[in-house]
Amino acid sequence: MTSPLDLLGTWDLARDIDDRHDDQHLTVTGTTVLTADGPDRVTWHESGLLHRPGHAAAPVTRTLGVVRRGAGWWVVFDHGGDFHPWAPGDWVEHPCGADLYRGLVDVGRHRAWTITWEVRGPAKDYTMTSRLTVPAGARSSASR
Repeated sequence: MTSPLDLLGTWDLARDIDDRHDDQHLTVTGTTVLTADGPDRVTWHESGLLHRPGHAAAPVTRTLGVVRRGAGWWVVFDHGGDFHPWAPGDWVEHPCGADLYRGLVDVGRHRAWTITWEVRGPAKDYTMTSRLTVPAGARSSASR
């Protein structure tokens, strides 16, 4: 299994959000940076612009952590709470109130990886797909 340490570096972020609840398609373009904060923690920081039809692009950011626990890794929110196990290739789940997040991290072999979230609940119904690629002409410390 790919360790988050294998993905350190700067990645171009392209995210599509198919929001069936609000019948709209949103995109995010930006950057994801994974930085080691020691052998047992990676900081995952995203920044970019949210594009919504009929609106000016809006800045968005998100910071997560990926921490080693025993033989495995966990993705945690910036406040320290658990999000989901780090399990590339396997679907993971995160219940959030009445909503259920089902996610899949797929680490490819062509200098790219994807993250897909299927989110369902009384007020949410969307699929979010993030594609992360090494910036053109850039070198990443990620092993691919």
